[in-house]
Amino acid sequence: MEPVIDQAFAAALYSDGDAGLDAGASLLAADPTADAELFRRGEEFVRRAWERGWQPADVVRIVRRELDETGAGLVADLIAAETGRYEQLPYRWRSQLAELPAPPPRNRPDRFSYASALLGLYRLLLRLPAIEPVGPPPGAPGHRLSLPAHDEPRMLTRIRALLAKAEATGFPEEAEALTTKAQELMARHSIDEALLAARTHSKDAPGACRIGVDAPYETAKAILLDAVASANRCRAVWNSDLGFSTVVGFEPDLEAVELLYTSLLVQGTAAMAKAEAGQRAGGRKRTKTFRQSFLMAYVQRLGARLAADTARVTAASVSEERAAAGDLLPVLAARGVAVTDAADRMFPETTSTRVRGVSDGEGWAHGTAAADRARMGERRPGIDGSR
Repeated sequence: MEPVIDQAFAAALYSDGDAGLDAGASLLAADPTADAELFRRGEEFVRRAWERGWQPADVVRIVRRELDETGAGLVADLIAAETGRYEQLPYRWRSQLAELPAPPPRNRPDRFSYASALLGLYRLLLRLPAIEPVGPPPGAPGHRLSLPAHDEPRMLTRIRALLAKAEATGFPEEAEALTTKAQELMARHSIDEALLAARTHSKDAPGACRIGVDAPYETAKAILLDAVASANRCRAVWNSDLGFSTVVGFEPDLEAVELLYTSLLVQGTAAMAKAEAGQRAGGRKRTKTFRQSFLMAYVQRLGARLAADTARVTAASVSEERAAAGDLLPVLAARGVAVTDAADRMFPETTSTRVRGVSDGEGWAHGTAAADRARMGERRPGIDGSR
């Protein structure tokens, strides 16, 4: 007789709708002896996702987006068990695993609901498409291994601290100064790393990472990420269907993009909520158009300033280190070509996305003002020793 798990899978995983899930869940709920094998099969589905280019954060994101928080907890349990098989994991996986949602208890009195949720999750995992890999899966030869936490450069630790303070403060001028200093440190760190790699004849090549771009207002968020990536000598390609952008660049620059994008999004969202509250107090109700216009203005203004500030910091670095000036510009140009080539190999076919028009003038004005408060590039007195 066919095992109960195979019967349940045949009913639930290869059909659409709730009828198949209900039939499969009924079979599993009636047979507690199948639980261990059911979980093991789930680990296999997760392993296949790694082989198709997915990483832990990607899987949790798509499950949360397509199912619910219960599904995210279930897949987190599977991910933790599957990755526990490996002595070492690829770089970046450690932080993704640390941020997994808490799994639900496996032993539930309502076995039918639990089995139904698992089968719905397995159906989704089974149908995940292959995506562009941003590094080899765990266990593959030659992958870059996780680094101990204390190996993070001190510069990145300082940058994290500055951006955390910028997000937490309730004073726009202080947030502006903190973020400005953080961006300056990022730019200088990137230049220092590029020169060091050139002088030591490092074989480092561009890498890639994925960053979630979630609804609502995902177009504005994707444009913001693209602006941050461009300003930090990276390329960003947005996959709107799967809810993420892939950023291609050298490792120090990828770190900068992740940190700065997250911080600017937090700051922008907080500023938008504050401005919207003021609008509501004045009797306005068109919150959706206000938010969309706010974020598009915020993104456009920040993108222009980031691009200008990158050029300014680069020029200042050349001026301050005249002995290195002959090396710096060719090094940066070579790295730019390498990033472009890597992105073109990963994504030989891309399309442009049409951005909807902005229809709320007040939202645009408030968004522009918020971008000005979060601007980068100018030294401000009294922040972390700057003059």
